[in-house]
Amino acid sequence: MYRARFAWQDTRPGGRRVKPNTTIEIDRILQILPHRWPFVLVDRVTEVVPGERIVGHKCVTMGEPWCQGHFPARPIMPGVLIIEALAQIGGILAYASEPFDASSSLMYFLGIDKAKFRRPVTPGDRLDLDVRIAHHRTNVWKFRGEAAVDGTLCASAELLASVIDRAR
Repeated sequence: MYRARFAWQDTRPGGRRVKPNTTIEIDRILQILPHRWPFVLVDRVTEVVPGERIVGHKCVTMGEPWCQGHFPARPIMPGVLIIEALAQIGGILAYASEPFDASSSLMYFLGIDKAKFRRPVTPGDRLDLDVRIAHHRTNVWKFRGEAAVDGTLCASAELLASVIDRAR
């Protein structure tokens, strides 16, 4: 008999089982991530391979709060928000790989290495996010992430994160 292994599979009584590599919609993303609008930077997950990789995207619109000031004549998504989007989808990957209780634990972003910004991201773009696990030990995760628009690399970075108790 098949049993749900991954936290993103709904295992509550009467819950629907979800196969790996399926789409994770925004309602489930909001259950996994502690972020809320305007700081949720992942709109949809399109592929998950627990323990390996996750793919998803953020649809960038003129309604984003940063558009008015960065820069008014030609809005460009701040690089730190692109990195944050990679970190958020990495958190979803960690959750899918080794489930933790999102109500009592948080994933903290610890560091960025080798960040590169290659192309601006502007309203109207769909920012494709691809994150892979580079290393994992106990509660510490190292990810390699890339963000692209229409197949053109916009940013890449190595990210470090840790799952910690909310009570701390």
